[in-house]
Amino acid sequence: MTGGARRDRPVRPVPSGPPSFAEARSKRARVRAAGMDPDYWYAVAHESELPRGTTLATRFWGHPVVVYRGTDGSLHALEDRCAHRQLKLSGGEVNGCHLTCTYHGWTYDGHGNVVHYAHDLFGRARPEVTVAAYPVTTRHGLVWIFPGDPALAPVRTIPAIPELEGSKPWARLDASYTWQAHHSLIIDNVSDFSHSYLHRRYRPFWDAKLTHHALTGDRVELSYETCVGGGPLTSRFVDRRRIDTTSIDLAFDYPYQRSDTGGSIKHWCFVLPMDRRTTRVFFLFYFAPGAVKVPGTRRALPRGLLPLFVRLAGALVIRPLLREDGQAVEAEQLGYELHHAAPVVELNPAVGLFQDLTIRKWKEFLDRDRDRPRPSRIAAADGRVVPPPPDR
Repeated sequence: MTGGARRDRPVRPVPSGPPSFAEARSKRARVRAAGMDPDYWYAVAHESELPRGTTLATRFWGHPVVVYRGTDGSLHALEDRCAHRQLKLSGGEVNGCHLTCTYHGWTYDGHGNVVHYAHDLFGRARPEVTVAAYPVTTRHGLVWIFPGDPALAPVRTIPAIPELEGSKPWARLDASYTWQAHHSLIIDNVSDFSHSYLHRRYRPFWDAKLTHHALTGDRVELSYETCVGGGPLTSRFVDRRRIDTTSIDLAFDYPYQRSDTGGSIKHWCFVLPMDRRTTRVFFLFYFAPGAVKVPGTRRALPRGLLPLFVRLAGALVIRPLLREDGQAVEAEQLGYELHHAAPVVELNPAVGLFQDLTIRKWKEFLDRDRDRPRPSRIAAADGRVVPPPPDR
């Protein structure tokens, strides 16, 4: 170089964002881009969220779905799109067991067929118009849809929870959240007990040591040696003479996650992958009679008082620590989006098994979908949010 001239270095382009599933090369990138196999039942709402004559708008991996309850009490789930001008049907009106679009009054039955047009047809024959419909049911106080192949709906089963059935069900606590995080981050969180520092105030578990982890078929099973229930409140109530609180067994029984402490404190976690960075999470905790004692005594808390204890524990301990989890996974989502190319440092070997299973199940779905004459709406959406109509 002469005369003070210098040569500028070429500027490398800044990556626009995390890679797609097809583009991803690392396990972390692939799992954070994977959807969930739609050929399972997914919880979308608590039954109490859908009174008669109401609608609920939701999504499955970017694809819009409306669930509505007819004035006769029947449940239905349709693609949330009027076939006429593409308005969201969730903004319409429920009439009997039908749903009417608010714009031109096209009325759909529970199978997605237009059964009435509220305007002149201009001399044309009545068109046969449909939108997709999905199997829908209720169980455990939740509303479930089957967003995949309807022929598989009778084959797949919603997990049975016998402790909540019969004349003397266990006391239960329900909690649900919509977190701005990919579903795999949540499965990692609820199964990886190395994050006890996050919950140092409530101490639901501590000093966890992984003693078993294995992937068999579509299930990851793992166990920790740990101390469960050590917070200022729970430590006074948990009866350690009656139940073993020195270990916990967990499983990611795809696509559902569960845990069991001493056969007396259990939970299920059901995730709904709404899009690439939004997940609705349903927690269901339940407690055996005798698992809780009267503080300062050896007497079991009377069965009639157990629901009161569960509500108290939910308000003072369980929901606050779940909010900590939500804040953590949302922060991790933002961190991944900013630093998705950073080296991967993962110490817990069980986490790799959750991720292997999630990646495999999504790839298996995509492979099946390629063999179909027309791509599924779930695969076509690929987790991308359908933009709302512009404000008028």
